Amino acid sequence: MKRLDDFRLQLGKHELVPIMVGGMGVDISTSMLALEAARLGGIGHISDAMVPTVSDRRYDTSYVKTKLKQYKLNVASSDKSSVKFDLGLLAEATKKHVDHAMGAKRGEGLVFINCMEKLTMNAPKDTLRVRLASAMDAGIDGITLAAGLHLGSFALIEDHPRFRDVKLGIIVSSLRALQLFIKKIARTNRLPDYIVIEGPLAGGHLGFGMDWAQYDLATITQEIRDWLRVEQLNIPILPAGGIFTGSDAVRFMEMGAAGVQVATRFTATKECGLPDDVKQEYFKVAEEGIEVNTISPTGYPMRMLKNSPAIGDGIRPNCEAYGYLLDASGNCQYIDAYNREVAAHPGAKKIHVMAKTCLCTQMRNFKCWTCGHYTYRLKDTTRQNPDGSYQLLTAEHVFHDYQFSTDDRIALPD
Repeated sequence: MKRLDDFRLQLGKHELVPIMVGGMGVDISTSMLALEAARLGGIGHISDAMVPTVSDRRYDTSYVKTKLKQYKLNVASSDKSSVKFDLGLLAEATKKHVDHAMGAKRGEGLVFINCMEKLTMNAPKDTLRVRLASAMDAGIDGITLAAGLHLGSFALIEDHPRFRDVKLGIIVSSLRALQLFIKKIARTNRLPDYIVIEGPLAGGHLGFGMDWAQYDLATITQEIRDWLRVEQLNIPILPAGGIFTGSDAVRFMEMGAAGVQVATRFTATKECGLPDDVKQEYFKVAEEGIEVNTISPTGYPMRMLKNSPAIGDGIRPNCEAYGYLLDASGNCQYIDAYNREVAAHPGAKKIHVMAKTCLCTQMRNFKCWTCGHYTYRLKDTTRQNPDGSYQLLTAEHVFHDYQFSTDDRIALPD
């Protein structure tokens, strides 16, 4: 049986091991994780989700404190339309994050950044333009456009000097979404360099409705592959979501994929940004302990552990400090859900908000335990310690297991 290492991903002049590690936010896909993937000859992602917050944690900046101080008098107000990000500081935070990764890069692989359109930040176009341009200014190898259709994203940066140099890719979950994207960007005379096809078993936000189980990654991959061939578009495709072994990956490569994007198994690595006690929750979970729910204010369904502390937590909206999901009018679905519960329980010291979650605060605090469908299989990829905990893996171990394994086998750590 073939190994994934028998194939190579060709992206322009770069010949790579066909493994792309997905960009999990907030700082779950750390620069350390991305750098290991690049060192080993593949592609690693950092995420620009809540990048000022990540910068404060990693580089001892004070972007969140500065923003909160500026808007502190607005904390008690339900009207968040005045709460804006300083675009100069946003650019500074993004450049700092990307500079750190690119300055430490070794090996023949690449480091990309995952950029979510749904981080609207009370000024969707302006903040997205700054995030994209700043990442290119700082030398990022590629940008993966995620969490949205991104119909206007190419236009936002087509005047950037690196627009035709940096690798630009799009995540889609259907042929229709890809067709809309290709049609919209046609006037920029620039195609995406790669397409990540994310299926219904992926972690975090899904590009499907609550009928996600009716869809299948292989079928969607075949549809997109066939359409690209008919249209004579030679764009590499990388399936994602539920690819748990190297043999899973090989089956997609034999179907015509150029590579695969994987993430779930890397959540259990030492380089992953999740706290170690949360990683143990991922190891311990059973299949029935995972759900797809609608508590995200983005409007997308989201897969997570059922025992995530974020579920039902009625914390006060913290938009003055964060506010990453405020739309162009300063609205967020969590604010509405929170205010409804406050009105329904006047005088209550503690309320529960089941409809939505304050995703900014919960993700920042690692309380929203998003995960892939096969997270319950993580316990089968390692050894259990005498105290009942599970041994953490290295990113190199997981990467090599994808790269060299056969017959659906999973190599346990030494």
